[in-house]
Formats: sequence, C-alpha cells, structure tokens
Amino acid sequence: MSPHSLETYLQAAQRENTQRSYASAVRHFEVTWGGLLPATTQSVANYLVAHATSLSINTLRQRLAALSHWHQSHGFSDPTAAAVVKRTLKGIQALHPAHEKRAEPLQLTAVAQVTDWLESAIEAADTRGDCADALRCRRDRAMLLLGFWRGFRVDELVGLQTEHIAVVPGQGMTCFLGRTKTDRQFAGTTYRVPALSRWCPVTATLDWISHTGLTTGPLFRGVTRSGALGAAALHSNSVVPMLRKLFARAGLASPEAYSGHSLRRGFAGWANNNGWDVRALMEYVGWKDVHSAMRYIDAPDAFGQQRIETALAAMPMSPLVTSSPALPPPATAPPTTVALILVLHLTPRRKRHSVTKGRKTIETICLSPHQAVPLNAEHSRYRLSVEAADDLTLDEIASSLIDDLYRIADNHDLQLDASLHDEAGARHWD
Repeated sequence: MSPHSLETYLQAAQRENTQRSYASAVRHFEVTWGGLLPATTQSVANYLVAHATSLSINTLRQRLAALSHWHQSHGFSDPTAAAVVKRTLKGIQALHPAHEKRAEPLQLTAVAQVTDWLESAIEAADTRGDCADALRCRRDRAMLLLGFWRGFRVDELVGLQTEHIAVVPGQGMTCFLGRTKTDRQFAGTTYRVPALSRWCPVTATLDWISHTGLTTGPLFRGVTRSGALGAAALHSNSVVPMLRKLFARAGLASPEAYSGHSLRRGFAGWANNNGWDVRALMEYVGWKDVHSAMRYIDAPDAFGQQRIETALAAMPMSPLVTSSPALPPPATAPPTTVALILVLHLTPRRKRHSVTKGRKTIETICLSPHQAVPLNAEHSRYRLSVEAADDLTLDEIASSLIDDLYRIADNHDLQLDASLHDEAGARHWD
C-alpha cells in the first residue's frame, strides 16, 4: 500500500507556488469580488471587465488559469474556454496595452564588487568570532556566484538539495533539480557548474557546505543570530529583499532596481557580449524556445547609436549643423504610499499558551515600520501605509511581510492565518 494519499499525489503534480497563486486567485474571484463558484461564462467575462484597468493582462491570464483549473478539478465545465471570455481578454489587451517590465541585469563588474565585499566581511567576521555573520556571508556568496554563473532563477536556487550536489574533480560540480518551472514532466534536470579561476561558484558553494556541515536537505537556509541553521529552505520571496540589502551594503548604486531575474539576465548579457551564440546559451541556461532567450538578452547597440554615429562620422560636417544639448537625466518617480489592510488571526498550538508575546513581536518588527493602525479591539485587522515606487516593489514588500509574519508565528508556536489586500480589494496577498 502506498504511504501517501491520492490528494498528496495530486498536489505534488503542481508546483507549490502555482498552488498558492491559484488559491489566491480563486479567493479573489469568490471572496473579494463576490463571484459564485461554479462560475458562468458571463460572470467570468464581467470579472475581467471589472479589473481591466487595475490588473495587468498577465495577472488576468493567471486568474483565468486558476479558475479553469478549479472548474476542471471539481468536475465542472470550464467557463474560461468560451469565446466571449477570450474575446473580452483580447479586447482588454488592445485597449490597455501593458509595457513589459524587465529586471535590471546584474553586470559581472557588480558581481565582482559584491563578492570582494563579502570576502572581506567573511574575514572580518572570522577574526572577531562572529560565526553567524560569517555563515550568512558565505551563504550569500555561494548564492550570488551560483545564481549568476548558472543563470538560476530564485526558486531554482532555493530548491537545491545538498545531497544532489556532486563534485567533478578538475571540472566543477553538478546540481540536480527534481523540479523546475519549465520541467512539466518532472523528469528532473542536472546542471553542470564550472570551476573558475576567479569568482568561482564551485569554491563558494563547497566552502558554505564545509562550514555548515550539511549533508542532506535544503542547500540554502536561514541563519539565526546564534549561528544555528534553519531546517527549511529560504523562501523564494525572501531572497530578493536579502540580495538588495546585500547590494546596498556592498555599495552598488540603486540596489532596489534588481529583482529575482537580475542574475539570469546579467549572465545572459555577459555571455552574449562574449560571443556565445543563442543556441549555446539556450542549452546552458535551459530555455526551451528562442523567444524566452531573447527576452533576457540586450543587444550591444540596442538604440542603434553606434551604427548611426559611425555612418555620420563619415559624412562631411555642414556649417549649419550644431551640436544638440544633452538630454536631461530621466526623472525618478518618487515612492507613493499605498494603504493596505492586514487581516491577522493568531491561535496557540498548545493549550494555555498565550498569543500576546507573539502578537507584540509581530507589531514591533513587522507592522510598526508601516505605521500600522489597528482597526478593531481584537487587533485582527490593521491598516498599513506602505511606500513603494512601483507595483513590482509593492508585490515584493507585501510578500516579504507575509513571510515574516508566518516565520514569527512559527517561532512562537502559534497558528497564523493572514492575508493582505489594498483598500479597493483589487490586489491580494497571502
């Protein structure tokens, strides 16, 4: 008899991130917007119309995918497959075209700067006997170099298992990932990591493993103030804020401009500039089609400036031609304050165990930086004021806040049910 239930295997067939995003999308349709399930074709179309200007076209597609999955998994006909729904989505895309936001690539010069800073920080921490700081710096160095030179996504980095790291003497090491975003058949993928003479990902990773004594389980984990390792892998939503903090400490300009795809875009740009053809880059990184690869590659002369200037230099200069004034630098949009509503329910996991200390810790560490105001006497609803320059930053702040809430609740042996949404109910995080 199998040790697992049918439900266990059905859930394993879908990535955890997908499960969470689908559940959030269905809840937004049913609870926030007030839709009924199973849904009709007309109600799905009306839902798209209601959020045509507040949600991006990619978010709307994700909401449709979640609704489709819910109906199919519960044995109902799929209302999202109807022609009227598809035409509505196409019309929204035509009337509200979206400008694609791309991650800022992390250049190799920046990788070198941060690595040098980390190595100095490791030496200083070892000298003063600060085991925790030394471990965190070793972990961050391994994540940075492994993520850059292999072009890993954040979820791939945190999904690495120690027992699936194997050294190949004189060449590098291999990393096996049982599940990746593009591996729909769950066949697993083995990545080869080269040993390099400078900024070596293999040396950094093995140094981290050596100092932690890890043999099995997640490769990259949290480190407590006392230097103890967490049992679970780092959450993917916590990696980007962690990297931004690291970049700021290492002196990089505009650390907030980097996202979870910056390492991959940085390596793709470096490889392209150093003569890698697209096919070789696709095979190395793991892209399945050329369109995915080209989205990560910036052409060396993207504006055509060098080619045009070369042609202009060959032409005789007219006496009427004068040099045009330099364009002013683009204005940086100031951060805006967004009001968010946090719904928070804490319950003890053990009898006669109080939630007071855990709630006070949450309010002090997580909520006070956002000027939290309780909206009821039970302190189960708060209004937060969150400063964010754009939607991407807001998403990362909200996701990081939710993760911190669950981490603190676990540390205090409390059961937490938390959700976060804007006052209009258009965006939801949990």
